[in-house]
Amino acid sequence: MSTSLTFKETMSGYFALGAIDPAAGVQEGKQNGTTLAMHARVSLDDLDRFLSDPTHLGSLTGTIDFPPLGMGIVANSGVFNLFKPTDDPDTTYMVYELAFQHEGKDYYLAGHKNVRDDHGFDLWSDTTTLYTCLYQGKNKQGPIVGAGILTLGVKQLTDLLSTIEVPGAASLAEKTRAIEKFGAFFAGKLWDSYVIPKFGKQIIDKSHDETLHYDVIVIGSGFGGAITGCRLAEKGLKVCILERGRRWEVKDYPRDPKDAWWWSNEKPAELNGWIDIRAYPDMAVAQCSGVGGGSLIYANIFVEAEPFVFESDWPKEITYQSLKPYYEKTGKMLNVQEVPDNQWPAKMKLMKEAADKGGYGDRFRKIPLAVTFDPEFSYDRPDAFGDQHTKYHINAFGQEQGTCVHCGNCDIGCQVKARNTLDLNYIPLAEQHGAIVKPLHLVQRITPLQNGQGYRVDFNVIDIDRHKLSPGFLNAKKVIVAAGTMGTNELLLRCRDQYGTLPNLSPVLGTGWSSNGDFLTPAIYPNRDISPTHGPTITSAIDFLDGSFKGQRFWVQDGGFPNLMKDAVTGLSKDHHYGHFFSTLQTLVKNKSPLSSIMPWFGQAVDASDGVLKLSRSWIPPFRHKMHLDWNIKKSEKTVQALIDMHVQLSKVTGGEAKVPLTWSVLKNLITPHPLGGCRMGTSSMDGVVDHKGEVFGHPGLYIADGSIIPRAVGLNPSRTIAALAERIAELINP
Repeated sequence: MSTSLTFKETMSGYFALGAIDPAAGVQEGKQNGTTLAMHARVSLDDLDRFLSDPTHLGSLTGTIDFPPLGMGIVANSGVFNLFKPTDDPDTTYMVYELAFQHEGKDYYLAGHKNVRDDHGFDLWSDTTTLYTCLYQGKNKQGPIVGAGILTLGVKQLTDLLSTIEVPGAASLAEKTRAIEKFGAFFAGKLWDSYVIPKFGKQIIDKSHDETLHYDVIVIGSGFGGAITGCRLAEKGLKVCILERGRRWEVKDYPRDPKDAWWWSNEKPAELNGWIDIRAYPDMAVAQCSGVGGGSLIYANIFVEAEPFVFESDWPKEITYQSLKPYYEKTGKMLNVQEVPDNQWPAKMKLMKEAADKGGYGDRFRKIPLAVTFDPEFSYDRPDAFGDQHTKYHINAFGQEQGTCVHCGNCDIGCQVKARNTLDLNYIPLAEQHGAIVKPLHLVQRITPLQNGQGYRVDFNVIDIDRHKLSPGFLNAKKVIVAAGTMGTNELLLRCRDQYGTLPNLSPVLGTGWSSNGDFLTPAIYPNRDISPTHGPTITSAIDFLDGSFKGQRFWVQDGGFPNLMKDAVTGLSKDHHYGHFFSTLQTLVKNKSPLSSIMPWFGQAVDASDGVLKLSRSWIPPFRHKMHLDWNIKKSEKTVQALIDMHVQLSKVTGGEAKVPLTWSVLKNLITPHPLGGCRMGTSSMDGVVDHKGEVFGHPGLYIADGSIIPRAVGLNPSRTIAALAERIAELINP
């Protein structure tokens, strides 16, 4: 149910009939002794809609006291805008307009306050001074028959604050939240208009230049950005790929606690490392930052979605059959393989045993992985997982790669380059066709060029040595947003709701968000060596996507994680003051993980896909905008619980004891590395943000190509579906 808010405001001042300019009306009003008072009642019927509307439109009613026409003249309709954008990006209007009748004639009283920072401190005068004209007729198209300036005094402002109401609020807390939300918006806008220009840091390059620097700018270099950038460069287009993260080299992969592990959206100049974890109420999201995007951190799973996924909520043009050629194309590019039968890790063998003992043997399946394996690799060799066992070669894209040594470091960067990440295929191929990749470029906003021939992309360049940000911009005829589900949603929400540069984005932007039902349940096997730190992070699955278990669709995977203790000890043995001590420890953890008795059962499920991403604002200075996730487990709980119940069952039949985390059993909290949705495909702007070609409704030449366009959970790892969609989008873009 929407929340409404109302308040009353009285403004008065000198006003004269016959004047057509407000300043002249003041002079004539003083001479004639005529004043006008507007007693207005502002109504915001849907507060959230009002805040997200770029023009911040409400309604106005009230009465007018103007002796030449009469006292207490009733106005039953009118328009109210708060911080309405103008042609000048540094100026907004507060708009007050009332329609009324007098002696059978229609009149329209229209005023606006200029919100703009000038020399000196003019906030009070700007926000309390209404430049007003009286038109004859039903709107501002008629002739001006009077003018003047109305003002709001200190007493009237005090009276205004006392009249704020939240009709229909179920509790004092609900009323307080609504007032706080409106107050944060109002104070924040004033902060942006008057404090930032005087004292704030320049975050946007102010220069005006509509020169087209590129044919296409791609924002992000993950499965959506790397693929579209590559294919469009192959078509001969001049392409620039902007990536917020670093171009990681093997020597820079994080291993030690002091390494560059963390990314922070709040402090990107200081924290611009490997992993970006965002916490929301009841949900956390894990992402990677770097050239190659999510491929740098994902578990190599490159699997096609099941046909049932496309049976509802997708545009009719997108089906499993229509995507099949693109699935095959991406599989070849990433050279997908399965774990060879002669090198199954212990956790994979446990998966097969669990399937057989649980009566699900026919549901066990090896998973296609974007990993290069050596058929001759053996677990029986001394120091089997040492880097010296890799076999280096030059791949089809001219990049040096090794073969998998089952070290378990997939999620934190493969030091032998056995993983077929995007920086080893699509991205170098794009660069070979002239594409320019710019790492450490954090995009801030997208603005249509005034000539209608493209878009301006503003960004901050991150200087990791000096811990500074420098603003810049580039223009292109087309822009592809592929910043990942969270990054793309936030960027577009800011462009619509904060900056107002893309005001016509779909009202469903941010809706339909999904965690893809991710869950991990650790199980303890006291007398068994599972060694989850050995082998590819995930190798196989037991498939229940047909809904045969408790009517829910999901699949179970073996999980894994890097042996960070071994990595830390190895690093300390090299450069620590007590290196000789840590060298001794290193020999103890070389081939055995301290967590070897744990099986991390993992999996995904088809959840309700009903999360909503919104842009909220702090109610205290500096009133920062922040993306908020409104997510409730209620409609997804049965699905996630079915996955967990299967984890428990598979543990039991294999002699393990599942330890369901208290974060779920008590708090119902989740974490996902596979966020989807928010910019979903649809048939129009009423049910989607983009069409089946990935083009944003109402914004020709602006595209989205990442997990945010997927309309619903796929119930398994989504990378290949994102990649296939990106291939299709790029194919349909005309040079």
